[in-house]
Formats: sequence, structure tokens, C-alpha cells
Amino acid sequence: MYNLFTSNGGLYIKIGQAIGANAALLPKPMQEKFARLFDDAPQIPYSDVLHVFKSEFGRPPCGPDGVFEIFEEQAIASASIAQVHRAKLRPLPGDTEGKWVAVKIQKPDVAKQMKWDLGAYRFVMYMFEKWAFDLPVYFVVDFVSDHLRRELDFRLEAENAKQTAIFIASEPRLAKNVYIPKVYDELTTKRVMTAEWISGVRLSDRSGIRLLMAENNNPVVVQATVPSFVDTLEDNAPPSFSFPPTPLKGGVRSVMQIMVELFSAQMFSWGWCHADPHPGNIIIRPNPHDPTLPQLVLLDHGLYVRADEEFRRDWASMWKGLLTGEFKSVERTTRKWGMGLPDMFASVALARPVRLTRKDRKAEAERVTRELEEYMSLSQYEQSVRMKAKLKQFLTDTDRMPKALIFLLRNMRIVQGNNQSFGAPVNRVKIIGLWASNSLTRLPNLTIGERLREYVNDIVFRSVLLSLDLAFWTTRLRQRIFAMFGLKSGSFEDELEKAMRGMMKSSVGVEVGATAFSG
Repeated sequence: MYNLFTSNGGLYIKIGQAIGANAALLPKPMQEKFARLFDDAPQIPYSDVLHVFKSEFGRPPCGPDGVFEIFEEQAIASASIAQVHRAKLRPLPGDTEGKWVAVKIQKPDVAKQMKWDLGAYRFVMYMFEKWAFDLPVYFVVDFVSDHLRRELDFRLEAENAKQTAIFIASEPRLAKNVYIPKVYDELTTKRVMTAEWISGVRLSDRSGIRLLMAENNNPVVVQATVPSFVDTLEDNAPPSFSFPPTPLKGGVRSVMQIMVELFSAQMFSWGWCHADPHPGNIIIRPNPHDPTLPQLVLLDHGLYVRADEEFRRDWASMWKGLLTGEFKSVERTTRKWGMGLPDMFASVALARPVRLTRKDRKAEAERVTRELEEYMSLSQYEQSVRMKAKLKQFLTDTDRMPKALIFLLRNMRIVQGNNQSFGAPVNRVKIIGLWASNSLTRLPNLTIGERLREYVNDIVFRSVLLSLDLAFWTTRLRQRIFAMFGLKSGSFEDELEKAMRGMMKSSVGVEVGATAFSG
């Protein structure tokens, strides 16, 4: 499978990355193999790089008439549509030495290949809906395809990076903890993008992250491909490969806290969401404001999705309803979005089993039991027919469904996978819920009375989350006790996902695999 993805390249690499993002659920050999796809996809030869540069700039990347003073021919990272080379700028007047930069170069055949890949995607989705299963899936094709095509224009990616930097600077809780590399506009075209060089450990390098944060119990060999952090504090120093003299404070928990808060802010506060936060796109380095603490550096800004104010209000209100079990609130929003089966949507959104409150809980439990018994008595064919009917109930009106949900749910699942891969050190669901609730207090155009009511609701909501916190810390305590005896215990995210799969089978009659909700 790995060879299939790497030999085809392009969108196939993204499929492999989706597997890698959920690798915590897979055997260790698969974890190690697919993690390579985050920054070690097949590279194009230097002759192709030279061709791209001459086409975009009319001159080679280096040499007497070159764009850069130094340009390393060997790429330091390669992904689905581009690869990254290290280069050094020519000194500006007054500088003694040029700065090191990261140069992202689009692979020459990607634009041509993407047309065929998206055409195949369109055909398969049409066949899936019209011929094979009669399920409403084709409606997502144009939205997904349009956003994927935008990744091919690096000028748009540069603008996305600048916009994200502006949002981060405006949020005090993130301004010092998150960084977006500066883009050099004069050295950026449709197929080449130049940004400042940032050294650090990629989140996909779990051993490196644990060593950096002093949470690695076993000695590891640090590979020479892991950049150092010391040079990030000196603008003109060439990249080296050594860890800082002392580990950073806060542990992996502080890294995951920053990550979940960042993507929560994107969803609820900014409506500007990075749609591909896989671990290869996140670097951790010492914080320049305080080198004893970690800072998260977010890369690859080619794929963003916008969420308008009305959607953010509904999305935040739904999250509050999901966490407090307010059935009417969730049902109201799901119906507005053309969705049935609120329980099913709640479980997908939270990646945890949700049984929303109803007036007669006993009658509801009896109904679910009857449905499950009836389902188990059916033949395999009859079960598949029942499953399809349930899934068609889930999407009742695709015209009303906010298409941004497609990428938001994908974002959330990848963030969950990142947290899960480190043993779920933070209560992701609680952090997202708190940002959702707090965002409602900051909505524009509220009257004084409405804003006061939202603040009161926020205080009440925080008290309701105590039970969720109790479940989280109980699971963490069990993990620690098991670890003392050399045993392994599932993390909070593992327990939620396992329970969700059981809940989906019992309440909806749908068998789901470990990565069914990977986005």
C-alpha cells in the first residue's frame, strides 16, 4: 500500500498521510512506515527543480545569476505536491551574511496529475451515489475539488500564512505560543514559495518530541535529519542538528494544549481553519520569548476553509449542546443543516459516544434495545439495507449542509489523532468546548443583556464540564498505574473511540472500523 501511494504521488500521498494521522490505532510497523509520508515522500530530481526555477524566475536557483547565494540540491522534506529545499539569501546592504530560508517547490507533474485524480474522484463519487449504493455523497465533490486546486497556487498559500499570523497576533492566549514563518513575497510565485527557515522537531517525530520535552523513558538515537533549536535564536547561523542543553518545560501536555487551543480558536473565533494539521505540518521549538518553554510553528497554509459568523454561532452553540446533552439545541441545528440522527452527528463531531437527553430516557433505552435485537436477527444483506437506510437519514438535505463541515470534521479528527498518538495528555473535548462557549460571549452586535446572558451561560457550562474532567483524570490515573507495572492502558481518546464504535452499532446498526471517522 505504501509503495502504491508513493509511486502514484499527488493526492495518493494525502491518502497515506490520512492513514499516518490515525496510526496510533495501527501496529507499530505501520506507524513507522506511514509517518514517513508527512515529510519524506518521493522527491523530484534536481533537473526538474532547475526547470521550475527557470520557468518562474527566468534564472537558476543559485550560481552567479542565481536567485539565492546558496541552494541545496537535496530536498530536506517532500510531501504530496511539493518539496522543500534549504537555501541562503544574498546579504542585503548592511548585512554581513544572508539569512537561511525554506524554499517550497511544486512538483512539475502535480497540476496535470491532479486533473486526472480529481476526475477519478468525481467519477467514483458519482458512481457511489447513482449506481452502487444510492447514498448522497456527490454533493461534496465541487467544494472539495475547488479547495484542493487552491493548493496549487503558492501565492494564495502565502496570503493564507499572512492572514493566519494576523489572527494569532490578535489573540493574547496564542500570540507568544504559536508562530507562522515569514514569507518573502519577492521570492514567491505560483509554483515557488520562500519563507524563513525554522528549525525544530516535527510533531510526527514522536521520539524527538518526547526527548525535547523530557518525557522519553527510553534512550533514543537522534537522527541527523532533526534540526536543532539553538540556531533559531540566531538569525544568521546555518542550521545545525543538536538539541538544546536542557529539555523544555511543560511536557508533551503543554504542546498538545497549545495545539488544541490553536485549532479551537480557528473554528470558533476566526472562522479561518487550517484544513490539514497533520503532524508533519507542525514543528515544536523553544519559544523565543522564553527559551525554556515550547512554541508551536504551523506550516503548509495551502488548504484553508472559511466559516461565516452564522455558522460559527451555530457550531459553538451545538458544541455546548453536545457536551451538556441538550437534545433540542443539537436537533435544532442539525435540522437547520439538513441532517437527521442528531445522536449520530454528535458522536461523529465529538469522536465520543453521545446519548442526547430526551424526556423519557427509559422508553428511549427500551427502543434502542429493541432495534439492536431486531438488527442482530437480520441476515447480512438485510443488515446492509438497514445500514444504508440509516445513513440516508443522516443526510436528509445536502443543499443545506454547510460544506465547511467537511474540512472542519477532518481537522478535528487529525487533531484528535495528534493528541491520541502521545497518549492523550490533554482533555481535547473539554478545551474545544470551553473555546466554543467563550466565543459566544465575544460575538459582535450583542445587546448588553444578551452578552451578560452569554457570560452567565459560560459560567454554568464550565461547572457542567466537571464530570468530563473527572472521567479524563480517572483514565490518566489508570494509565499511570498500569505503566508502573509495565502494562499498557488505553488513553482517554482510545476509550472514547472504542465506546463510540460500540454506540454506533447499538443505536444505529452501523459497524465502523477504527479509522472510519478519519475525515
